[in-house]
Formats: sequence, C-alpha cells, structure tokens
Amino acid sequence: MTTSQTPTRTIHLVDDEEAVRDALAFLFETHGLEVHRYASGPDLLAACDAGMPDGCILLDVRMEPMSGLQVHDALIARGVRLPVIFLTGHGDIPMAVDALHKGAFDFVEKPFSDTALVLRVMKALDLAARQRHSRAAEDALGQRLTSLTEREREVMLRVAAGKLNKVIADELCVSVRTIEVHRARVYDKLSVRSAAEVAALLARRRP
Repeated sequence: MTTSQTPTRTIHLVDDEEAVRDALAFLFETHGLEVHRYASGPDLLAACDAGMPDGCILLDVRMEPMSGLQVHDALIARGVRLPVIFLTGHGDIPMAVDALHKGAFDFVEKPFSDTALVLRVMKALDLAARQRHSRAAEDALGQRLTSLTEREREVMLRVAAGKLNKVIADELCVSVRTIEVHRARVYDKLSVRSAAEVAALLARRRP
C-alpha cells in the first residue's frame, strides 16, 4: 500500500494461480504500473484491513477459498470502493453482470486481449484517481465544517437558505450585528464569499 501523497498507479491482482499472476504482473509492469499480487481473496482482504489501498483491483471470478464475487461482497462490506475489474469465463458472465449492479467497474471475458485488458485497467485507475481527489475534497470540507461553533452552524444553515441577517437575528433572538459577526466567521472558516457558495458547499455534503 502506498503512503505517498501522490498515489502510484497500482493494480491489486488477485488470482489463485501463480502462473496467471506472474503473466499479468509482467504485462502491467511493462506499461509502467505497480502490481501487488495476492494468491487468494483473504490475502487481499487482510491487506485492506491493514490500510486502505490506492489503485484498482483485478479479481478472478473462480478462486478458492473465496470466489471473486465473495471477495467483492466483502470489500463492499468493508467500505472499500476501489474500482474492481473481474476476469471471467463465458459461463461466469451472468454472475459478473450481477457484480456490476453491485458497483463493480467492469469485467473482462477470457480469453482476453492484452491490449483491451490494459486499456480497461487504465480507465479504472483514472476513475480511482478521481475518486481519491473527491474524497480528499470531502475530507477537507468536513474539517472546515467541524471548525464551526454550534451558533455558527445555526447561522450557516439559515444563510444557505437565503435568509437575510435581520430574519436570522429575529429567529435566534440576537442582534443583527451579532449575526453579521457570525456570518463573517462562517465565510472565513469555509473560505467562501457569499451565501450561494455556502449553499453549494452544503449541497456537496448531501447524498
């Protein structure tokens, strides 16, 4: 797992056949990608439990002691949201489609083209990078919101609703000047300059 502020383009490759792991790792490494290999689903899950990984996950459907689908369910239960690509045989396609409904990124049917597989992995890594950026922005916003006092939060919500200072002051039974001070502090802590920006920030926090 990388701890760098700039994540590596990493593939977490899970297959219970060593020869397959070696061949795929060689393929990806020739394209400048970092590959972490796992001989089983439990090995991957143990690594995830030790620290949230970056990159994407490549899962074979048919593995022991856990199938790729079972591993995917376990990842979801742990809150691991990395893009997952399944490697599947023709008979596994209905199962893989079901996995797509659960949020898997894609599936690649065997036998597959090396070029096609690499392209799909690259797209998954691009998505992972966007997700990481989004999570970082969400975390930063959460920290800014946490810095607000209870009264500043009350003012913030009313400002976001478009209420005037006098209306807010009447609702909170304080002076207009007090609301002006609280509003200024809210703007400063959230790094915004208008009620519209406050509303936009709060909208990002909603599912």
